[in-house]
Amino acid sequence: MKQFLFSCMFASILTCYNGNNIPLVNSDSTIVKTDTVPSGNDASKNVTLQGEWYLQPVLPSDTAAGKIPTLKFDLKTNRVSGNTGCNSFGGSFMIKGTTLSFSRNMISTKMACPGYNEKAFLENLIKTNRYEIKEGVLQLMYNTTILSNWKRQIDTSISKQL
Repeated sequence: MKQFLFSCMFASILTCYNGNNIPLVNSDSTIVKTDTVPSGNDASKNVTLQGEWYLQPVLPSDTAAGKIPTLKFDLKTNRVSGNTGCNSFGGSFMIKGTTLSFSRNMISTKMACPGYNEKAFLENLIKTNRYEIKEGVLQLMYNTTILSNWKRQIDTSISKQL
């Protein structure tokens, strides 16, 4: 009986998602990852998604909950985790060349953050269908439109201005 309850609890945790029925941009099951995990000195070149990225806030609403959103990519497992600026989340992604898509089935904590539009943040993440890394800045994009910019370190000069 305990095993059954544990299995039910575990299954319900795995099926949690952000509540938005946003379709995957690319559900092609033949996508394979082509980005590589950096080794040694290559890690400092920022030529790969691997590792943690911090949002470069543009609007005061980007940090309304008091936190800078983060993304942490694990290319070995195709898993992404991070913080929306309010809640922690985790899920999977697919990558091939510069094509990038996030699963719509993200697991997330459910803290209330008045004044913060977390839904818009998650919708932009799910909308992503490609990326570029230019001069150490990760650009998440929908076709040619830049949805957000991310850096390896928190840009304190920007967050102080907001």
